[in-house]
Order: sequence, then C-alpha cells, then structure tokens
Amino acid sequence: MGEYTIEDLRERTRGAVIAAGDPAYDEARKVYNAMIDKHPRVVVRCENAGDVMATVAYATANGLELAVRGGSHSVPGFGTVDDGVVCDLGAMRAVRVDPVTRTARALGGATWGDFNAATHAFGLATTGGIISTTGVGGLTLGGGIGYLARGLGLSCDNLISADVVTADGRFLIASEKEHEDLFWALRGGGGNFGVVTALEFRLEPVDQIYGGPMLFEMSDAAAVVAGFRDLIKDAPEALGGFPAFQLAPPLPFIPEDRHGEPFCLIVGCWAGDLGEGEKQIARFREFAPVVAEHVGAMPYPALNAAFDGLVPPGLQHYWKANFVTELTDDAIQAHLRHAPGLPAVNSTVHIYPIDGACHRVPSDATAFAYRDANFATVIAGMWPDPAANDANVEWVRNYYDDVAPHSESGGYVNFMAGDDQGRIADNYKGNYARLVEVKRAYDPDNVFHLNQNIAP
Repeated sequence: MGEYTIEDLRERTRGAVIAAGDPAYDEARKVYNAMIDKHPRVVVRCENAGDVMATVAYATANGLELAVRGGSHSVPGFGTVDDGVVCDLGAMRAVRVDPVTRTARALGGATWGDFNAATHAFGLATTGGIISTTGVGGLTLGGGIGYLARGLGLSCDNLISADVVTADGRFLIASEKEHEDLFWALRGGGGNFGVVTALEFRLEPVDQIYGGPMLFEMSDAAAVVAGFRDLIKDAPEALGGFPAFQLAPPLPFIPEDRHGEPFCLIVGCWAGDLGEGEKQIARFREFAPVVAEHVGAMPYPALNAAFDGLVPPGLQHYWKANFVTELTDDAIQAHLRHAPGLPAVNSTVHIYPIDGACHRVPSDATAFAYRDANFATVIAGMWPDPAANDANVEWVRNYYDDVAPHSESGGYVNFMAGDDQGRIADNYKGNYARLVEVKRAYDPDNVFHLNQNIAP
C-alpha cells in the first residue's frame, strides 16, 4: 500500500479535515471534559459513512491511534487522542422519524436533544439519557439508562439496527437478521467493534409526562432514599426517575437563602395518564417534608433537558459507578457519609432504578449483562476549577470506596472513569468471553481500543 497522506484524506472526504496548525484546530480538538487536553494529528469532521470509511482507512494505513467522537460526552476523553486521528461524527446529526412504523433513524453524531425534537413532533419517544446534550450513539452502545427505562427498557433494548464501519473499512448493517453477533455485542459493548454511523430505534407513545425535581433536607435523606427504594420495587412501570444528591442551584423555585446547600432530591417522571401521574408523584411527598419542588405536566423533552444548564461543556469531570442489586440501609448510610461534601453545584450523585422492562430481557440476550441489578449508581464529580482537581477526584474516590462493598463488582460502562480498565470483565459478567470472540471477529488488531476496552 502506498503512502496515504492528509491531502489524500482531504480529497476522499466531504467533511473538513483539520490538522495541527489549521485555524480551526484548537476548537476542533476540544472535548466535553476540560480535564482532557490532547493534540490529535488530525480531526475529521465526517459528514457521511463514506467519510468515516476514509478516516478509518487513513488511521490504519498510517498505524495511527483512532478515536471516535459522537456527542463528545465521554468522561475519560475517549473521543480524542494525542498524535492520532479523531473521527468526529458531530456533523452527522439528522434524525428521521417514521410515525407509521413508530421508528426513528438517527445518525451517529445526533444528541438526545436532536432525537427528542424529531420524535416529540409525533408524540413518540424511546429511552434516552438524563442530559439532552449526550450523544445517542455513545449512550446506546453502553446500554442506555434514562427516565423511561422501567417502562420501555434500555436504549439498546429498543435498537432495531445499526450501520457500522468496521476496522477493515467495511460498511455493515447489524440487526437481528444480519451480523447478529455484532448486533448482540453493540447493545452494551460500547465502541469496541466499529464506528456506528446510524442507529434505528423502536418508538413508543410518550408525549407529556408528569414529574420534575423535589428537594428534601439532607437530615431526611435516609428516609427519602429508602422510601423511594421500597416504593419503586412494586410501582407501575410508567413511573421513572431517581433519588439524587445535589447542591441547590440558584433557581427561582428554591428559597434564595438555601442556594448552594446540599439536598436529597427525587426527580420523578410518570410517562402515562397525567391525572394518574399527579397521584403517583405525590407518593414521594409521603417520605418527608418537601423543601422545594418544580413538579407538573411537561413535554418529555423538557424533562430530558432540565439539567443541561448544570453540565455545560468545559467542566472538569471524574466519575465512578457501580450496579446495585440491593440498596441496603447500610449502603444508604455510606452515601450519606459523603454526599453532604458535594464539591460543586455541577456535581451530583444519581441512583437510577433499572428494574421493570430492563429485567425482562435475559442477561445473555444483549451484551448488557446486569439484568438482575435494581439500581445503577453514578458519582459524577463535575466542577469548573482545575485547581480543585486533586481534592475533588479524592472526594469521588473516597465516596466510591465506601459504597463499593455494598454494590456489585461491575458498573455501567458509560459512567466508568479512565482508570477503570481493570473492571472490564466485571462489567460484563458472563458475557465477557463472548464479547472477546466478537471483538476477535470484527477488530482483531484492536483498532478501536480508545474505550472501556474489550481486548481481543
């Protein structure tokens, strides 16, 4: 094979090819987590699958590391690399909805905000994340936990097919009918198997939801979290949401003299009849007195975007996570030893219920193995000041070390830190060996290793 230069790459792609020294380079190399500051050799802003194929070919022909960037929310910064190639899908954001078949096809750079805007016009939705600026592809490939998971399952459970560019430059469509092994692995196995340039989803009727945040005193947090745990176990599957810990942001519904104080929250989401939703959400008020709330009927996309303002691009990020089968009273007390020390208003801890429809999928039916877990916990350390990095990373680690003994050995790959590579096998339990086999079949040279890596 002859030399494959950046000029060759420019000739073979429609999207911009941005190299070091180009005027747009510093902007193109930025990622969501400002703790990550890397200098790729080239960033390709792909506009179609052909651009992706050319980019993968350039990286492999030159023996360069390849990073894939969708929504750019990767906390460990897997969407960039020093002296390598960034395949940036950010220009590929179109979403096409078929209201007759109740399906939607999203390109690989679409965010959940893009997706929800397109599907909500038809009164339809599928399980997305909690922040609307999150990429559809990255969230889904890791599993896809969100407000609607108890009723509709994970995002990956609603995936019908995926367009994939593999390490050898092939373009494949993975589904239950073709490349079934790849389709199985993509549903929870992360970005290990190729560049996913489009995803097709099943949709369900979800238009207005009833819900929003309720704030409780930290002194009542044990009762609130235990109350949520006990209630959600038998609650109708239309009831979603999660308990959380958060410093009160400066919002008008929160008393001004309480801004910046730590609170326990429940963020509720009822995706059913609104009258029934009012009754279901009211059950949370039985746990303890409510300090402040912003609860009512709203379009589903409004709830999905409600916390976007707290997590803009450019913060410092360090996260840890575990699955939890039983959220014991001792586990709750471990949370309460650390949650009052939240380092910034941007930081948060969420305890997502993943029962209901998530449990009806066998653990070996997709790569996402923890179908017996009832909760997925994330300690999301986020703050603006780099000078606070050491202290705040230590807070996250100490918190994690305290709750880990009350948790499963594995966690949700989308919440994992860059130093969690040693937990890969635990994250997939009995599915790990099969994932390795699929990796060997589609990426034997581990071209796609900038991720929570399943080594071939």
